[in-house]
Amino acid sequence: MKKYIKNVFILFFVSIIVNAQEKVLHLSMEDAINYAIKNNYDNKVAAKNIDAAKERKWETTTIGLPQINGKVDYQYWLKQQISLLPAAAFDNRESVIQTVEEFFGLTANGSPVPPEGFIPLVFGTKQSINASVTLSQLIFDGSYLVGLQSAKTYLKISEQAKEKTELSTREAVVNAYGNVLVAEKTLEILERNKRVLSNNLNETKKIFENGLTEEENVEQLQITLGNLESNINNTKRLKGIAYQMLNIALGIDINKELALTDNLEELVLRNTDLELLSKKFNLENHIDYRIAENNKVANELLVKLEKSKALPSLSAFLNYGANANSDSFTFFDSQQQWFDYSLLGVSLNVPIFSSFGRKSRTAQAQIELENTKIRLQEIKQKLDLQAQTAMSQYQLSIENYETAIKNLRLAERIEKKQQIKFFEGLSTSFDLSQAQNQLYTQQNNYVQSMLNVIAKKAQLETALNIPIK
Repeated sequence: MKKYIKNVFILFFVSIIVNAQEKVLHLSMEDAINYAIKNNYDNKVAAKNIDAAKERKWETTTIGLPQINGKVDYQYWLKQQISLLPAAAFDNRESVIQTVEEFFGLTANGSPVPPEGFIPLVFGTKQSINASVTLSQLIFDGSYLVGLQSAKTYLKISEQAKEKTELSTREAVVNAYGNVLVAEKTLEILERNKRVLSNNLNETKKIFENGLTEEENVEQLQITLGNLESNINNTKRLKGIAYQMLNIALGIDINKELALTDNLEELVLRNTDLELLSKKFNLENHIDYRIAENNKVANELLVKLEKSKALPSLSAFLNYGANANSDSFTFFDSQQQWFDYSLLGVSLNVPIFSSFGRKSRTAQAQIELENTKIRLQEIKQKLDLQAQTAMSQYQLSIENYETAIKNLRLAERIEKKQQIKFFEGLSTSFDLSQAQNQLYTQQNNYVQSMLNVIAKKAQLETALNIPIK
């Protein structure tokens, strides 16, 4: 029985641990990038825009396909219209007037209608209904052909926008992931510095209590420790914000708990790629250049569209319908008589003169096209300069990282020597404080240099348009 209870408790605690682990999302940087590509808010919108572009392309295509429309019209005359017929058209005017007066309640005031007068009559019934179906087909329209090309271009623009969004997402995730690791590494270093400084302060207090040093040395260390504790508290807050920023980049709730499986040192080693500095820049393959090229194509189509509006358009239609008339609502009765009709037609629309409106719109489109070509030349220069700048900054980040390692080692040796001198009474607490602050500065430079290597590599990959693996 005891063994059974023991096993139950083991299973219970194991289930708690498993559930806790499921609530935590474990991610390497590569995992984080892939996760964000699928779940990032901007990427979701970009994917939806592609779906919308596909629907828009089909919508444009259907304009040239057969269209079938049904129509039902019901009319009820609250007061029917009067029509006037010339009295001279009837041989027996008096008989006609009497019939009208009896049937419609009209009167001629008892006066004979002169030959040049009119007889008031009501034609038709009080109610009528008409139902029809029309089949229409566009035969030729220049703007429709241009519209089909534009729809394809619009879809291509949406697809390119998603590709650019994915590249931007990769860079954003790398920066956000790196900021979290920097906060954690900085906190780790600060906590270690605090432990060392606390030990120094405790030893200095004991020396002071024995009358072997001045109180100023204790107070100087207390000031340094106070600043250190303040930095620790601030770094903890920044760490929480950094995690929330990463969650936003991933496209998940900002309070979702994450566990990052990569560390800063490993990422720096993986992101130090000197071969990347010699990679040739391919302008034609760059997403920004392809987007600019596509914009030029779109503006060329706008010029074609305005020119096509001067061409005639031709369409055909086939109509079939039926109508019924009655003084009361008997349209659903089996005895109701319906009269059907059918019509076949062709419509030709020929633009003749628009007071030079079409010419003005075409000229505007042509000017916009010329502006796009100018912008395309500007983009060529900017992208090339951007790639060169990114390469230079990446190379500088690697050099700064190597320098930061050397400076950190030197600062550590200097601070260690100052500690020994301080406790041997060969230097003051001010000298030790200067060495400690110098160490803290180099530690911060070292951590930031690691982040710069990672961030500048991501920036260079975007500038060179290196695809996401």
